[in-house]
Amino acid sequence: MSAVRSSGSFQFISVAVPVPRLGPLTYRVPSATAVAPGMRVLIPLGTRVVSGCIIATNVSAATTASPDEDTGTTVTATATAIATIAKTTAGAATTSPVAAPRDVLDILDAEPFFPDVIVRLALWAADYYMCGPGETIAAAAPPFTWMRSRVRLQLQDESRIEQRLLLLPGSSSGADVLRDAVVHALRAGGSCTQSTLTARVLKALDRRSGDAKARRQVLKAIRDLEQKGVLGEAREIEGRGAAFKHHRVARLVQPAKPMDDPAMAELTEKQQLAVRLLLDAVEGVPVPALATQGVSAAVLARLAAKDIVAIEDEVLERDPFEQEEREVEASLGSPLDVELTEEQRTAVDRLTQLALRGTFDVALLHGVTGSGKTQVYLRLADAIHRQGRSVLLLVPEIALTPAAAAIFRRAFGDRVAIQHSGLSDGQRYDQWHRIRRGDVSIVVGTRSAVFAPLPLLGLIVVDEEHDTSYKQEESPRYHGRDVAVMRAKHADALVVLGSATPSLETYQHAVSGRYQRVVLSRRVLDRPLATVEIVDMREQYALDGPDIVLGGPLRAALAQRLAAGDQSLILLNRRGFAAAVFCRQCSATLECPNCSVNLTVHRNAHRGRCHYCDHEVNLPSVCQKCGGEFLEYRGVGTERIEAEVRELLPDARVARVDRDTVRRRGAIGRLLKRFARRELDVLIGTQMIAKGHDFPEVTLVGVISADVGLGVADFRAAERTFQLLTQVVGRAGRGTRQGEAIIQTLFPSHYSIGLAGRQDYGGFFEHEIKFRQAMHYPPLLSLVNLIVRADSLDGAMRDAQRLKLVLLRHASGRFEILGPARAPLVKLRGEHRAQIFLKGTHRAAMRHAVADALRLHVEIARRSSVDVDPLAML
Repeated sequence: MSAVRSSGSFQFISVAVPVPRLGPLTYRVPSATAVAPGMRVLIPLGTRVVSGCIIATNVSAATTASPDEDTGTTVTATATAIATIAKTTAGAATTSPVAAPRDVLDILDAEPFFPDVIVRLALWAADYYMCGPGETIAAAAPPFTWMRSRVRLQLQDESRIEQRLLLLPGSSSGADVLRDAVVHALRAGGSCTQSTLTARVLKALDRRSGDAKARRQVLKAIRDLEQKGVLGEAREIEGRGAAFKHHRVARLVQPAKPMDDPAMAELTEKQQLAVRLLLDAVEGVPVPALATQGVSAAVLARLAAKDIVAIEDEVLERDPFEQEEREVEASLGSPLDVELTEEQRTAVDRLTQLALRGTFDVALLHGVTGSGKTQVYLRLADAIHRQGRSVLLLVPEIALTPAAAAIFRRAFGDRVAIQHSGLSDGQRYDQWHRIRRGDVSIVVGTRSAVFAPLPLLGLIVVDEEHDTSYKQEESPRYHGRDVAVMRAKHADALVVLGSATPSLETYQHAVSGRYQRVVLSRRVLDRPLATVEIVDMREQYALDGPDIVLGGPLRAALAQRLAAGDQSLILLNRRGFAAAVFCRQCSATLECPNCSVNLTVHRNAHRGRCHYCDHEVNLPSVCQKCGGEFLEYRGVGTERIEAEVRELLPDARVARVDRDTVRRRGAIGRLLKRFARRELDVLIGTQMIAKGHDFPEVTLVGVISADVGLGVADFRAAERTFQLLTQVVGRAGRGTRQGEAIIQTLFPSHYSIGLAGRQDYGGFFEHEIKFRQAMHYPPLLSLVNLIVRADSLDGAMRDAQRLKLVLLRHASGRFEILGPARAPLVKLRGEHRAQIFLKGTHRAAMRHAVADALRLHVEIARRSSVDVDPLAML
């Protein structure tokens, strides 16, 4: 840290703070202080102390000042304003009142922590996706980046509490109860943070933690008590400037004395043992490792006093790669030695020419499942690596990173790093700093890795680019694929978007000539695509009854594959045992009190669970509405499929992959390794098993309820169904034996299912694009989804209508406004939701209109969320 010293003159800097919806703030530092974009600073924010990132220097003092109070200001910066900040001139305005800029308390870095290219990319993403710049910079940051003051609430002088309570203004008995509960909670549990205190009070009053109205009432009671001096605050700074792990290492002082030296003969037996252990260890030996061999810290200290051993503190890098993985990789040859097919060579040659030009280009690598797209990525990465530039490979799921990283490590060794949220915080921190130092040249990661601080970027690969996992559901709601394209533009690099089932947006760009299109139409070794049988479950119900889950063809095929020693995959994109609990007597269902959905049945845990807010209850034995004893389970989930398969094939080794079974860190990787080692016969799962995996022994894929996604209120439902089916069918027959897929559905005539069965992407695109043209949907225009939340639906609709009045002033024929209307998921986490859609081709105009509406209605803005280019319509 570098303390800021006051002087006679000041310069003004713009700072992004990782606080939701907060725009850039202006602070001042002495003119002589060396500051630059990308440095972290410690600053006052309202009554708190937090850290932020400098995004511009030498800005005007008349730009956004640091607010006196932390009000959660809504960002209203326009594209022009953000660009101006990035060019270190004037900043963008927010809704906070302009006040005199406050002083920076500390400068945490001697040089920029974030590279300039990452700061500029984060600012672009903040503007485009309409969130605070601090939110996108936080998405680019490793763990342990930020510091802040922690406020603990505590009771003031106990002897005067009752007297001060009497000074509070007259109010309802409900407010008095809340205040008494707050005081009692602090007396019983001691000082704590505001969030902890709120949780204590809600629990004491038997109120739900997800009840937004109750939380606001408790917070008001806390504020009342603070204003009258009943409660006080204690502050402490949390966080560290650096979070490297250190260990002590012992090494011999050079030059080491030979063991027959008289001085060595005077050493004790333990001291001589220590010397022998250190003789061949040029890099030294960790002190804990010596302790396991009988050399204590006291022995080393005495050797250090004799100037024979030096003990130093060193950074210990937390390695995300297990020793077993390293040994397996070392035993295998380089994947670069694999002979390419003619199509692969043609693709590599064409893409290499684009990559080595050193200019920005985007290419779609459209390859059928099993066509060897990864080999193309490897050869491109090798060409870029030889040129001295770096490579970024994005995959959609954490589960896909181990296999992808292993392949690239076999080719490029320790020059490969990984970045994803499945790592421990320490591993992510160390991997990020390896990348930042330039110790690696290839990064494999999920969505957030698009912000990895790679220098001299020459190639970005977005594998399975169509996957919705690239879109973040919480703010900042960025799309990793689209941010990757912008990053490549900043770096004059090539972006390769790979998929067997490209998104309509990407394919439309390829058709229009905006993107290059490179095709791999055949599988490696000309292996045939899996044969596909579409089973009409209406016929199965007629034969076996309405409760049948595994149709006759699938049951027979599973038994045959088990007898043959082959492996099978079964997909159902719905977890749990059943979708709902239904009362046969009064038709009531078990519903979530916080969200407008039924609770999903998890029979193994004997719980009903909401997959949106995590509310759960014990499964009832009688109807909670009428007391009826005849309760039924409706709909099926992966848990039910697992039970059915175990009953059908009692000798089979069966496992399930969904969010319920892979909650622990590394669980999905371990399970997939077991399947790859053929320790399992049948793997059942959600969409996690449908993408990117290469299991040569899988010869059967079964799909349960292929139409489950078609009933969703989303214009992309058919596209997602087609993609999911095509991808999962592509898992079969990737080895030497022919693959088979059995798709069970109630709608066999739906075009997305029929065309997926024929693996006909071209036919699907032609059919779907006509629908999009007729309905004026993406990719032919853009969408912005504006959600307004309130305690009641009437309140949400009323507030949304107020926003619409402002939006109408901006429309002027440039975009269309739909709504406000009830959101399909009208209640979520205790709040009611209204929805407004903006449709049009003028993206900047739509964003500017939304920003203006939120700026003029600050209170509504705090209860609103904006999703630019949304993938989820709920």
